[in-house]
Amino acid sequence: MLSLSESTIRASFVNATRKELNDLTLPADFDEIDWTKIDYLGWRDRKNPRRAFVVVPVDGSPVGIMLRQAEATPRTRAQCSWCRDVHLPNDVVFFSARRSGAGGRNGNTVGTLVCSEFECSANVRKTPPVAYVGFDVEAARTERIENLRMRAAGFAAEVLMA
Repeated sequence: MLSLSESTIRASFVNATRKELNDLTLPADFDEIDWTKIDYLGWRDRKNPRRAFVVVPVDGSPVGIMLRQAEATPRTRAQCSWCRDVHLPNDVVFFSARRSGAGGRNGNTVGTLVCSEFECSANVRKTPPVAYVGFDVEAARTERIENLRMRAAGFAAEVLMA
């Protein structure tokens, strides 16, 4: 992912009000982010634990999305819709996002199951188990990274739909 500044991040949000953007706090470790090891930027709001933010590259431009965690938690172990890791070391929760534009103002939302602390980039970079003799582990890892990018961008595209 390309390195982003605070002003670029704030300007990228498509479904947040001015007040929500003014209240937005960046991740605590923002200055230490290794942009080469993440496929999107995701973090929880320190002031409101049910609110989260993601910035996803879509066609080379960042798209910021404000998320709201559902009050109910899945009854069974859910699979993250973005990284689809079957050996998750973390929880998966349901997040919803207002659509951008008139759809969002009318109350239309989209939802997804995502790793609770947005660990997807680390999950897809783990060495996958060898499935068979001759299995190309590095090709499988590269495919998982590309699929994560595609799914995250697909969610951002859904938010952008009017």
